[in-house]
Amino acid sequence: QVQLVESGGGLVQAGGSLRLSCAASGRTFSAYAMGWFRQAPGKEREFVAAISGGSTYYGDSVKGRFTISRDNAKQAVFLQMNSLKPEDTAVYYCAAKLGYYSTGVRLYQYWGQGTQVTVSS
Repeated sequence: QVQLVESGGGLVQAGGSLRLSCAASGRTFSAYAMGWFRQAPGKEREFVAAISGGSTYYGDSVKGRFTISRDNAKQAVFLQMNSLKPEDTAVYYCAAKLGYYSTGVRLYQYWGQGTQVTVSS
């Protein structure tokens, strides 16, 4: 069992930056691939980034602007978001799955409650 708690969301102007954090509790955190997803009003939840086995993966819309990282000793994963755009506005979710990463929402077993990110133009 893994519990995830996100923090760091907020309101920022276009071009600004935010850093999201996700604190995990449970055993063998390092065995889990960790992902960030987001969901805007009226849209499906979409893949943002994932980290697994030391490798990182990004959705096309955030490549070059967002960076995912993790600290296994602190059982935490982070999402540094730079050059934010109004279209990045969404609720951001942290998720965990055993094994290798995936971009598929349904393949992640554990989810946080989400944190709101709002980017004003």
